[in-house]
Amino acid sequence: MPALVSGNLRFVVTYQEADAWVALADRTRRSIVERLAHGPMAVGELARDLPVSRPAVSQHLKVLKCAGLVRDRAVGTRRVYQLDPAGLVTLRADLDRFWGQALAGFKETVERREGDDS
Repeated sequence: MPALVSGNLRFVVTYQEADAWVALADRTRRSIVERLAHGPMAVGELARDLPVSRPAVSQHLKVLKCAGLVRDRAVGTRRVYQLDPAGLVTLRADLDRFWGQALAGFKETVERREGDDS
């Protein structure tokens, strides 16, 4: 029986239930988010200066949309994408929580060292 080519290929999950942090782990998706921070854009506009094809940009936008970071609307025959404020609020809440935990840990360490010096 001949060997299957697909048996030698790495498995890549294209569409999955993405969380915002996982979605932003990809450099291209971060670039898309940075561009959308300047205002809404269509896929063609987003793809213009990226080193990937328009279909690839569409796939990245689908991941960002599933993660709740972007939303789209029809404008004539095009889809225009923009950042989703609700998704950004969720990211900000995560960052605030992480920052609060880091500061609490730092405070605890400083207070413990001050107690050791007494």
